[in-house]
Amino acid sequence: MTSASGNKLITVDPEELRFQFELEKASHCDLKVSNATDKYVAFKVKTTSPKKYFVRPNTGVIQPRDTSVIRVTLQPQLEYPPDMLCKDKFLLQSTPVPSITDTEELPANTFSKEPGKHLEECKLKVVYIALQGNNNSGDAPKQNSDPNSNQAIQTARAARDSAVREATQLQQELEMLKKRNQKPAPAAAGFSLKLAIVAGIIGILVGFILKLAMASPTSPPPPTPPSPSITD
Repeated sequence: MTSASGNKLITVDPEELRFQFELEKASHCDLKVSNATDKYVAFKVKTTSPKKYFVRPNTGVIQPRDTSVIRVTLQPQLEYPPDMLCKDKFLLQSTPVPSITDTEELPANTFSKEPGKHLEECKLKVVYIALQGNNNSGDAPKQNSDPNSNQAIQTARAARDSAVREATQLQQELEMLKKRNQKPAPAAAGFSLKLAIVAGIIGILVGFILKLAMASPTSPPPPTPPSPSITD
């Protein structure tokens, strides 16, 4: 946090925004902002990516020695960022205001940088945390976007399910033969052979599905985006 006088009007906890990142699901982080003075202090939150985040309240007034909680919500995202790194930034501005200041209608020039005004700014970085199981290595999960591979996986799964059902039925029939104490050895041997063959097919299909699921298409690295600028 920086200011012309070197005094802190407010303290912020935590000092960075940490979001549990999961595709197509919103996530939030609460900032505890405390007024460390005997003055009324107005605050305003700005970000480099205003369309990605929902901030409430984004402006307000904190009474002397009081605390306010700001909830920042990350909107649902459709893809993982490269290497789970986020370049978004937040800026929390604060300045003393008269005690009669209306919290809902702060003057337009409240946070303008004018000579003689005491305005402090606190920069907060954003950290994405992958849910355990989705990202054990720290890299974004690899996704297979090839529609042909997805279709092959679905077909293989259907064949696997059919083989599992057939194996279950053969096992049940074999158990029934044993319970009836029948002695048609060739029939029992035939069932056992069929069961072994079906089990082998299931193993091959499962291996095929795992191979397709773990495969990911090679794509060139994304271009380096320009440095973001903080906006309201």
